[in-house]
Amino acid sequence: MYNQPIYAETTPEILYQFIREHPLGILTTAIPSTHYPLLQSTHIPWILDPPNQIHGSPKARLRAHIARQNPQSKAIIDSLKDSNSTSGSQLSQEVMILFTSPHHHYVTPKFYTETKPVTGKVAPTWNYSTVQVYGTATVYFDPDVKETGEFLDKQLRDLSDHCESDIMGFTGEEGREEPWRVDEAPEGYLRVLKRNIVGLSVEVERIEGKVKMSQERKRGDREGVIEGLGRLGTDTAREVARLVRVRGDMRDGHGVGG
Repeated sequence: MYNQPIYAETTPEILYQFIREHPLGILTTAIPSTHYPLLQSTHIPWILDPPNQIHGSPKARLRAHIARQNPQSKAIIDSLKDSNSTSGSQLSQEVMILFTSPHHHYVTPKFYTETKPVTGKVAPTWNYSTVQVYGTATVYFDPDVKETGEFLDKQLRDLSDHCESDIMGFTGEEGREEPWRVDEAPEGYLRVLKRNIVGLSVEVERIEGKVKMSQERKRGDREGVIEGLGRLGTDTAREVARLVRVRGDMRDGHGVGG
């Protein structure tokens, strides 16, 4: 991604937490094919396995599944079959996964209350946060192979547990609702489901984070952005205003990110 040092977030745990909080990532592949477009993208929720040196996993890994009938899946499978690969094989092409926070907002030059009245040298912009991951994908596409079934069993359970508990807050504790469990679905239905999805495991080779929240502006301009967004009264505007203050304080050395 195009990034600048003032916007760059490089702390691995902060990047991993961003993915946990915003697990819907856009998988992008560039696979030469006579039947499908070279570039294809699909929105997929991901589960993150952080590095674990004790268990021999020095790199983070992202796991997901994609519909077998998706043209992107078909291009992936065709590529593996053409290279005489078997289930659980690696794609030769690098893949990219893009995660974006839902909290982003347009920033009008009218908010720059320090610079605009003095010089007028201001321009509109957009504040946002994003993480891009690049890596090597291992694909589980043969439903008759044991490893595929094992991968999909774990993937479906881990992803539903994360989304039910961490995203929805269904923990069954302190009066909260009980989470839905995969085992609540009929066994026959799960068998059919697993035959119609393809498993993906991406070993993270590079990860880049960008938090663009007006931190490059003068303090007076940042205060103007915070006040201006606050007047809009929406949840998104309030959250972006909070992030503008947090990132501005980080730049000034008065606080830490969150």
